[in-house]
Amino acid sequence: MTKSTTAAPDVKELELLARRIRGKILEMSYRAQTPHLASQLSPVDILVAAYWGALSIDPKRPDDPERDRFIFSKGHAVPALYATLALRGFFPEAELERFNEAGGRLSEHGFPGCAPGVELATGSLGHGLPVGIGLALGARLLGRKSRSYVLMSDGEVEEGSVWEAAMFAPARKLETVAAIVDFNRWQATGRSTEIMALEPLADKFKAFGWSAHSVNGHDIGALVGLLRNVPDGSGKPVAIIANTVKGKGVSFMEDDNNWHYRTPNADELAKALGELGLK
Repeated sequence: MTKSTTAAPDVKELELLARRIRGKILEMSYRAQTPHLASQLSPVDILVAAYWGALSIDPKRPDDPERDRFIFSKGHAVPALYATLALRGFFPEAELERFNEAGGRLSEHGFPGCAPGVELATGSLGHGLPVGIGLALGARLLGRKSRSYVLMSDGEVEEGSVWEAAMFAPARKLETVAAIVDFNRWQATGRSTEIMALEPLADKFKAFGWSAHSVNGHDIGALVGLLRNVPDGSGKPVAIIANTVKGKGVSFMEDDNNWHYRTPNADELAKALGELGLK
């Protein structure tokens, strides 16, 4: 299970899936009036590349001990994960309509057991990478070849716990770990690269002993290639800096940090779905 051995999926089909997932995210935000919408739209292509192109998983066996783990560490954007899991077959798509409803299981921040495929309670940023590394170390001790993928926000990378983990993984030569940064260059109060000196981010990971790559975070074909190639033969953990656009897919939301907190009204929802070719 160290690498995907199936044929690479059709990129055009994955791009259509990405549009559908973005549509589900928009509908959930509109119905539930929950924020962080633009943060949910930026990592969609990464999720599609992972769940349809790279991960060794079985939606019918979400607790398979041999499965690859995907930790969605930027938990404030968890509707993107819910929509991905639903379309991948982990649970019925109809459940998305009850997102953040009383009595429903899809809460505004996810936790293990809230839905099949959700691996970790996230949202308190900086925890995903340490846990993913711990899972990789545990798999090694148990003789399993499962991989750990951790998706983080760029603002999250400012957390000290991320860099403690970034030192630990190379020290243990945990080549089955992939840290993916959704680098949309925004966080709640401003540009992430201005609030802290993140750049050159790939070089920082390299200096800590990682095999680091920068990629267009909306190029699904390129993402599939990188994600499938973990481990990559270097003997090092893999860092993927995915350069993304916050609000990707909806012209009036793209790179506009107001949509970190805004929710769409009916007209905006219809316009956004139209741009995605879903109306």
